[in-house]
Amino acid sequence: MSGLYHAWVYLQSEPLLGLTATLLAWQAASWLDERTGHAAWSNPIMIAIILLALVLIASGTSYRSYFNGAQYVQFLLGPATVALAVPMYANLGTIRRNFIPILLSMTAGSAVAAISAMLIVEALGAPRTVVISIAPKSVTTPIAMGISQDLGGLPALTAIFVLITGIFGGLIALPLFRLLGIRDRRAQGLAGGTAAHGLATARLLLESDTAGAFGGLAIGLNGLITAIMVPLFIRWLL
Repeated sequence: MSGLYHAWVYLQSEPLLGLTATLLAWQAASWLDERTGHAAWSNPIMIAIILLALVLIASGTSYRSYFNGAQYVQFLLGPATVALAVPMYANLGTIRRNFIPILLSMTAGSAVAAISAMLIVEALGAPRTVVISIAPKSVTTPIAMGISQDLGGLPALTAIFVLITGIFGGLIALPLFRLLGIRDRRAQGLAGGTAAHGLATARLLLESDTAGAFGGLAIGLNGLITAIMVPLFIRWLL
């Protein structure tokens, strides 16, 4: 126990704390996910977040100290998103043949995701800044935060909305598809990427490379379409 205590004290004073804690939490969450057969409730992202939060609260470690090391993992978010281009390339022929239907469905999905969130939050009496902040909730974090900042929202709040959306989408995507009888992997990928960006896409990628490919396509198109449409929606609704 003494050795573990001294190791923890050392890690708390170094950027290694956030990096080590994140990797250990992810390994534990992935192990649990494998054991449950990728059950909806064992989403490794959600489990890892819960484990990290419990460790930081129990140890009294500030978020600033944790993020000094965790930022190295966050840096990999960009390359990981770009890596989705690999399964997209493998499905390039199908994407080309169905591009018009894909574009139309993506436009409708992006519009519904943004407008529904804004109307619900506004109906609950939220101030304008919160309504703007939630509008790009279904877009991947860097794009969503940029949209929010440019339109007068709160980027930090937007990041929280994006995270909650992604975790929730990853949890319900597969059970919802089974319930509705949606078996086409292309449709699953487009729906998951549009509604819940990279977190849902990562979950779908475990099931099918095709779903992951179309999820990656949806992430990019949704970001572009949302960036164009949300300013128009804000002028119209607010």
